[in-house]
Amino acid sequence: MPITKRKFGHLKNGEVVHLFTLKNKKGLTAKIISYGGILTELWTPDRNGKLINIVLGYQRLENYLKHSPYFGAAVGRYANRIAKGRFKLAGKTYRLATNNPPNHLHGGPTGLSQQNWQAEIIKKIEGPALALTFFSPDGAEGFSGNLTTTVTYCLTDNNELKIQYHAVTDQTTVVNFTHHSYFNLSGKDSVLDHVLTIKSDRITPTDKALIPTGDYLHVHNTPFDFRKPTPLGARIFEPHPQLKNAGGYDHNWVLSDWNNKLRSVASLHDPASGRMIKVATTEPGLQVYTGNGLGGTPTDKKGVKLKNYHGVCLETQHFPDSPNKLHFPSTVLKPGENFKSETVYGFEVA
Repeated sequence: MPITKRKFGHLKNGEVVHLFTLKNKKGLTAKIISYGGILTELWTPDRNGKLINIVLGYQRLENYLKHSPYFGAAVGRYANRIAKGRFKLAGKTYRLATNNPPNHLHGGPTGLSQQNWQAEIIKKIEGPALALTFFSPDGAEGFSGNLTTTVTYCLTDNNELKIQYHAVTDQTTVVNFTHHSYFNLSGKDSVLDHVLTIKSDRITPTDKALIPTGDYLHVHNTPFDFRKPTPLGARIFEPHPQLKNAGGYDHNWVLSDWNNKLRSVASLHDPASGRMIKVATTEPGLQVYTGNGLGGTPTDKKGVKLKNYHGVCLETQHFPDSPNKLHFPSTVLKPGENFKSETVYGFEVA
């Protein structure tokens, strides 16, 4: 069977969390739980055919409930940060939780990544697929509108993980979704030797609270220039004020050639194993987070803790704080409109 289903655990309210295992015809395996739409495991081969899990995660539900820094989650209603947890929309001020003081982060403490989604196994010619749907009522975490969101995972027989978002609302609101896996292609305790390439010549620089200033910074002659393949650790410790603020990379790259259509935007390569991820997306931005705050995060193994830079997130999305930066690509969703977004992680060996 290309998809199997089993119980993964129970929430405090008694709801069952299910684990779905997707396998394609070439042997790749993805494991996804209904809670948070979380990708818990993703097994891909190296140049010798050896399979390892390339995403950070847990074997037990209780760790996701207590300790997870958004490992593998489907993040929303609004991924990334909104300054001071407030914004104006259609003349009204909305106030959100400041769960990343002083800012709102990833939809708040009860955002979509902390909810148990309704799961449905669906048929796709490309490979095994799973659709997860969640209804977020008007006022949830301070956002307007009854919002219905579906995220679909498809593990294609071309060794791709396709992630598609669809959302509708009955009131004007703002939305921004992303996938939050921490990738580690080597199985080692650092990704700083992973080689990153990004089709982008600008970032949106941030203030000390990691909120975009509203300006654009050209990457030329900065540690943010990944237009050519560059190890993550090559310049991460340079005394650049943007790196100092974040403790590493935690920035939004302005992706080239954005037109709401799927196009290739980035790649991540581990030279030692040969594993490579190629990223394509319909989104205008790519948040690269090098796990600067992972140090001390517990694992499932007793006494074992992760280190900083243990994984890297490649979060395709709209820009942080867009509701307060009206010159950024809009994140407004109105009644009668359909929000659609697609990101494809393709797995190769080089």
